[in-house]
Amino acid sequence: MIICPNCQNKNVEGAVYCVECGAQIDGVETLVTKAITDEEIDEELRKKTPRPETESVPANSWLSLHLMDSGTILPLASRNEFTLGRLSEGQPIMPDIDLTPYQAYASGVSRLHAVVKRDASHVVVMDLGSSNGTYLNGRRLNPHLEEALNHGDIVALGKLKIQILLRDL
Repeated sequence: MIICPNCQNKNVEGAVYCVECGAQIDGVETLVTKAITDEEIDEELRKKTPRPETESVPANSWLSLHLMDSGTILPLASRNEFTLGRLSEGQPIMPDIDLTPYQAYASGVSRLHAVVKRDASHVVVMDLGSSNGTYLNGRRLNPHLEEALNHGDIVALGKLKIQILLRDL
């Protein structure tokens, strides 16, 4: 037990301040708030700001998905159609692009949520009847109806926001 020099109250071992009167207990070094410079704050913010992960983009990649919360960029190639969703135990059908590692379940992404595909000179997205909807630039899409995509569009699968990065077709 530590005895408070101010009020003689018995405090538990390791106490910094008396629980009775709030006085600092002797033998404990004075706690001081450290001043932080603007440069230190800027440096910490730079460390915590998600940056796109640099991955080698395949030469035949026509579409990349920029996962906005994590900064990850997923380059897609070689096919003209990709289903987006998340894995689930016991589900026999799997999406082409598994978004499970990117907090898909917590964001409300369905197991088979949406499809992105290209035809000749345009790219479209279609909601596959997902529970929490697919949004294109903030507007909810009607299920099973294709909507045109442009470079830079924001598609949200539930709450998971993805920026569409298109190469010239």
